[in-house]
Order: sequence, then C-alpha cells, then structure tokens
Amino acid sequence: MSELLNGQRRSIMCGDVTTEQIGKNITLMGWVHRRRDLGGLIFLQLRDRSGIVQIVFDTDVCTNELLDKASTIKLEYVVSVTGKVRRRIGNNVNPNMKTGEVELVAEELKILSEADTTPFSIGDDGANEALRLKYRYLDLRRPELQQNLVTRSRIYQITRNYLAENGFIEIETPMLGKSTPEGARDYLVPSRIHPGSFYALPQSPQLYKQLLMIGGMDRYFQITKCFRDEDLRANRQPEFTQIDLEMSFVDQEEAVMTLTEGLLVKMFKEIRGVDLPEHFQRISWTECMNRFGSDKPDLRFGMEIQNLDQTVRNSNFIVFQNALNSGGTVRAIVLEQGADKLSRKDLDKLTELVKTYKAKGLAWYGLGKDGVKCSFSKAVTKEELNAIADTLQMKQGDIALIVADADWQTAAVSLGALRCHLAAKFEMYHKGDFAALWVVDFPLFEYSEEEGRFVAMHHPFTSPKNEDLQYMRTDPARVRAKAYDVVINGDEMGGGSMRIYNRDVQTLMFETLGFSDEQIAERFGFFVDAFKYGTPPHGGLALGLDRLVMVLTDTNNIKDVIAFPKMQNASDMMSDAPSPVDERQLEELAIKCEENNE
Repeated sequence: MSELLNGQRRSIMCGDVTTEQIGKNITLMGWVHRRRDLGGLIFLQLRDRSGIVQIVFDTDVCTNELLDKASTIKLEYVVSVTGKVRRRIGNNVNPNMKTGEVELVAEELKILSEADTTPFSIGDDGANEALRLKYRYLDLRRPELQQNLVTRSRIYQITRNYLAENGFIEIETPMLGKSTPEGARDYLVPSRIHPGSFYALPQSPQLYKQLLMIGGMDRYFQITKCFRDEDLRANRQPEFTQIDLEMSFVDQEEAVMTLTEGLLVKMFKEIRGVDLPEHFQRISWTECMNRFGSDKPDLRFGMEIQNLDQTVRNSNFIVFQNALNSGGTVRAIVLEQGADKLSRKDLDKLTELVKTYKAKGLAWYGLGKDGVKCSFSKAVTKEELNAIADTLQMKQGDIALIVADADWQTAAVSLGALRCHLAAKFEMYHKGDFAALWVVDFPLFEYSEEEGRFVAMHHPFTSPKNEDLQYMRTDPARVRAKAYDVVINGDEMGGGSMRIYNRDVQTLMFETLGFSDEQIAERFGFFVDAFKYGTPPHGGLALGLDRLVMVLTDTNNIKDVIAFPKMQNASDMMSDAPSPVDERQLEELAIKCEENNE
C-alpha cells in the first residue's frame, strides 16, 4: 500500500550525501536500485538523479516492524527513508561510488509507490533499443542518459547567458508558417478554418529571423525546434533543436564567426574543461574537398589526400589513362605502416566501401616487409612505382590507396570516406581530442541532375561573394557564397551565411535558380515585399544543439541526448505516433485518406 508524504520533506539528494553529514539525521527519497537481505541486515541502494547511496536496516537500530516492512521492498519501489548518516569502514567502503564512504542507517521508512518488474534492468544499455524506447521513461532512469540531459540543460544556460551578454534578445518565431518547398520536405499541418490549406512546421526560422532584422531588432536568438521530413541517420531526427541567431549591420563573416567561436570556447571549457583555440582555422570548401574529401573534415588525424595526376600522366595503366584522358584525376591516401596490417580480404572490403561513394574501384601499392604488394604492378614499370612512392613520400611499411575517376569530386569523396574509416579502424585519434575549424567559400549553387537546374547549396537567401556577382548569369558554378560551416571532429556543428539584403541581388538569385515571377510571389512574396522598406546588412548562423550535446557527452547516438527521440522510421515507440486519427477529426479538416493496399 502506497503511503503519503504528509508534509515530510527530502533533506538532500542521494548522490550529495558526504562525510559532512555524518552523525546527522536526514531524509532521502528515490528509487530502490539494488537490494540485499542478509537476515539481520538489509542493504538497499537508493537512487535519484544525483546518484546512489547505501541504506542499512540494522537490527540494532530498527524495530521488527521496520525490518518486516523493509523486507517487502522490491527493485524500483519509490521510498522515503529517514535515519542517521554514519561512516562506512573497512571493506564496506566503496571507492567506486561518489557516496562510498557513508551510509544511512534507517530509522523510518515510507513506501511511496510500488513497482512491477520492469521489462529490462534499469541501467542496462545493452537491452534492445526498441524495447528501451517503448519504455523510455524507464530508460531515462539510466544515469548516463540523465547526465546527458543535465549537460544539455547546462548548454542552454551557457548559451542564453553568453548571447545576452553580447546584446542579443531572445524572440520566439512561429511554429505554424508557410510552406516554401526549396530543400527538405516540410511537415504539413492542415487548417480546419481554411479547408484544403496547410501550414508548414519550420525547417528553420530563416525567413522570420531575417524579417526581425528588417524590423530593427538588431541581434536576435532563440533555442528552437525545427522539423524536416527526411530519412534519418544516427545524428539526425525529424525534429531537432538549434541555437539560432542573426545580427544586423555586419558586413563580413568574421562578426558572426568570431562571436560563435566565443560561445563554443565557453561551452567546451565549462562542460568539458577543454580549451579550444580562441580562433578556429578557416579552410575553403575547395581546399577541404581536395585535402580531406569532405566539407566537414576531421582534423584529429592526418592521412590527407594527395594528387598523383602529374606523376602518372604517362602511365600505361589503363585505369589511370582513362581517368586523366577524361579530364579526371588520380588521387591517393597513405596509411602509414599499413602494408602488413591490411590483408587482401581487408583490401577487397575497402574496395567495396569506395564503390558505395560511386568510385569504380580501388588500387593499392604497399611496401610490406615481404616486398611490394601492388594491385597494378603488371601494368607499370618499377620506375613508375618508385615515382609514386616518392610523390607520396612513402616509407617502408606504408601502403597507398588510390582512386582514379573522371570526376575529381567522386575521387575525393570516396577517399575522404576511406580516410575516416581507416582512422576509426586503427584508432588514430583519442576520444577526448577536439579539432574545430570553419569551412568557408562554399559554392553558392550546385547542379541538380534530377531537377535539371542549379539549386542553392545552402538556401536562396545566402549572399554571393562580391567579386563573384559578375558570374551569376554567365557561370553560376563559379560563384562562391558568403557562407560558413563550423566543424568539430568531422561533424558539422552548424552553419550560416551573410544574407542578401539588396533586392536586385535577391531577384538575380531567384532568376538563377529558375524561379518565375509567379513562383517568387507565391513562395516568398511576403518576404520579398519586405525588401522594399529598408533592409540592413545582416548575417547569422544556426548551431545544431543535439549534435553539440553528442560531441560534449562522447556519444555517437543522437537518441542518447534527446529525452523522447524517434526511431529510424520517424516513429515514437512509446506513444505509438504517428497513428490513425478518428474519422471525425479528418472530416473537420476536409481530409480523406486513401487506403494503401501495397
């Protein structure tokens, strides 16, 4: 039978009991984590968010009635225990527990709530993930998850304090807005008042925050939910949180970037005790792709991509010939002391890996202890092999992994993926290392084969670099953007840009994207109209809060840093969402669902 508190209050949290409380009477409340019954002694471990402390029911102190009551307690019962704190002695001291030097000798016990046997053991992170998500409220009792959410809360506070100190004001923007389908799919919300019309949940507050700058708010931020109806990955959810900010009267990237660096430096110092550099290095998008095969490079290790075009220009190897004759490239990475670590079976697997990134294959050349191992030795001379080794500065024991392709980006991206795979496989970096950088000078446009036109690499409100405006109509692929992404340990933590604030440039942007006047008016009319009334130079950025928490808590699963996450198919196992709704609700919204017989 559950008991009432009747005015009883908790004195201190379980994990905060220390030697300072020895000899004091206190009241603790929490969940029963462990239980041992040794006849005359009953030991409980009591748990709350702060930690675990040992409770002792001792025949020298407890009445028979209290011992009998304690013997009925099961795991995950919620109890209140009052007693005196004493020092643990000898083998009873537990150096692995924060409270391992003390224990509470119980004098009073209240069973506040009984518990059935849980579907899995609390704290068992090896239990089936789907089961843990179905009973997420139980999995949340796991200390690791609780600590992640505590860290997340601290990041909120650090962010708010830092931005307020720097003149930002926090403003909420609407959750129900207009669908502007240029990018990922929107989540649509039907309107009952306007049958057949829909709101869209925001993919970002982009338009609203720019309108706030036109409205004279000068410096805005919010920590906000955003929604994208897209396929999920380990670091992506259909709803996610971002730290969103915008600044007026800044005419170059440095203003936004420097301020963001300060925020990240403060976060890493306060959360992890890590000193990030005050100013992160800046690397252009083109240089990133050439050196690392990625626009979010991991700088914790080397193994950079190298160019073999000139070295193999006159090679008889048909694979090299075909790539170079097609205007392509031959590139390589060198795994130091890897020649004898990679078996033929390993190399075959690596070949399949690069093929998933559209490379046609993988060549290799190693200087092993038993001699040269080379997949193309019959097609080249010894002098050519020596030239490759010299260009790549290979040492005895090294192996070169080579991709030749008619498209330089395919060669770079596939080797970039291979680089990261090998670094993880051979543990080339430590988990506590952090490497931050800015990637700048992105292309403003990328060509979409599917749509047969240029699309914005970021969004249609990103400003082109001043010196590239001349190419907007004649050579869009050449135009670079005033855009910047901040990358930490190979993950994009956020990105932003200076915005277009000149109405003529915005019109030119829409024209380059192939939008008709009617499409511009229909999709962005309210936004474009605002440009008529005085728009300040402005720029901004959004940081992915979920990914930041992942990096700061050393987890590679985004579900571990969100209280109630979705599964890979965007479903909520706990609440069974999404789910069908009552027919009457659909009728009110003038919606009819077709049956899917597939």
